[in-house]
Formats: sequence, structure tokens, C-alpha cells
Amino acid sequence: MIESGQGKPSRKKPSKETKMKMTVKEVAMLTGVSVRTLHYYHREGILIPSEVTENRYRYYDTANLAQLQNILFLRELDFSIQEIKGILADPNYDEMDAFKKQRHLLLLKRCRLDKLIALLDQKLEGERTMNFKPFDMTEIEANKKQYETEVKERWGKTDAYRQSQQKANSYSPEQWEAIHTEAEAIYAGFVTKMAQDAADPEVQELVAEWQAHISRHYYDCSKEILSGLGLMYVHDDRFKENIDSRAEGLAQFMSDAIEIYTTN
Repeated sequence: MIESGQGKPSRKKPSKETKMKMTVKEVAMLTGVSVRTLHYYHREGILIPSEVTENRYRYYDTANLAQLQNILFLRELDFSIQEIKGILADPNYDEMDAFKKQRHLLLLKRCRLDKLIALLDQKLEGERTMNFKPFDMTEIEANKKQYETEVKERWGKTDAYRQSQQKANSYSPEQWEAIHTEAEAIYAGFVTKMAQDAADPEVQELVAEWQAHISRHYYDCSKEILSGLGLMYVHDDRFKENIDSRAEGLAQFMSDAIEIYTTN
């Protein structure tokens, strides 16, 4: 980030590259998730397509695919759709930590399957001894329960989590689309101002709009929370990739503008 007194940061012009667009059928073919399930995730507000045309055609981008992968990991751990809504909406969601936990659980499952296959091989070779140990799910269930507890303790006790989950559960698909459209309009506003200084009053007004958008639709976004989000926009690859998909350098520009806004 640019410290005060160091002059204006150089800004890259918005990328003119075409943004990736995939139809719902293409996403289904790529991921193995059925069209019906993708529609369900849209209705529930956990996977909003990057674009929905007047004819109701859905288009998905790279950020949508990353979100879908997160959803599938959480579903693999048996989190409900309502819980996933709150977890993914919370700004403190730690994607890398979630992946580490998921990997550990998958290794446990693989070990269990190897034991079951070995038991079947023994049966095919004529083994008559009754062995039920490979069927034991105790270790897997204990680790899954521990992860669920950690997630709920980490995010479930925050006011932001509770507010975001409560609001997320109340929105209809039409409301989610309106929220998405509003967010994209603010992003577009930032893109048009990227040639200006992050401290420009017009840019700072957009930061205020962004803060109000989060507070209105998700949770009370204080300057402290907003400052943390600004840091995540450049230090969390998930956020950076998503924001920069609109214009190269947008995440850094928004982060700089937020830093100025929250320190004044």
C-alpha cells in the first residue's frame, strides 16, 4: 500500500480482455454438478451467476467456479445450505484452513477405503474370519465433528456472522440478483475512477457507498471491519482474483481507497 506523503501511486488501465463466461450447462459438464443443483444454489443465494440476462440465461465466471468449489468442500463436510450461506458471507472465512481440514478428512476416508478393499480381497481369497474394524467410522466422524465445532466457534459467535446468516436466509433469488447488480454497479464506478488518485473525493464517495452496501445487505460494516476487508482484497487470492476479474489492479485500487477512508 502507498503511505501518505509518497505521492500518487501509478495505476494500470482497466483490462480490455474478455471476461470468461460459461453457461449453466457448460459449468455442469465441467464440474459434474447437475444443472438442477446449480439452479438450486442460485435460488438459495450461495452461487449467484456473474450475469443473468433478461431471458434468464445464466453465465458464470472464474470467481463463480472458485465459489462453487468452496461450496462443494463444505457440502462434503455435511454443512447445511443455511450454514454455508453464513460461512461464505463472513469476511473472516479462512479458505486455506478449510482446505487443510478437508484434505485431512479425505486422507482418513482413503485409509478407510483401502482397508475395506483389503478386506474384500481377503474374502475373495477364502478368508472366513468376521472383521468389522474397517467399517468403523469413529475417527472420521470425530474429526468431522471437531472441524464443524471449530468453524462454528470461529464464525458463529461473531455479530457479522449472525447478521449475514440471518439476512442471507431471508433473501429471495430476485433480491439476491438485485444485490449482485448493485454491487457490480459500485465495482464499475471504481473501475471508471482508476486513473484518479485513491484519495479523490469521488473515489472516497464510492468507498462510502461500498460500506453502506455491505451494511445494508450483510452486516454492520464499521470502519474497522472495512479496513480489514481492504487488506483481504489484496492479501487473499480469492478476493483479489474475484475483484481483478473486472479490471486488472482494481483490488489494489479499492484497498488503497479504503485505507484512506478508514484512517481519516
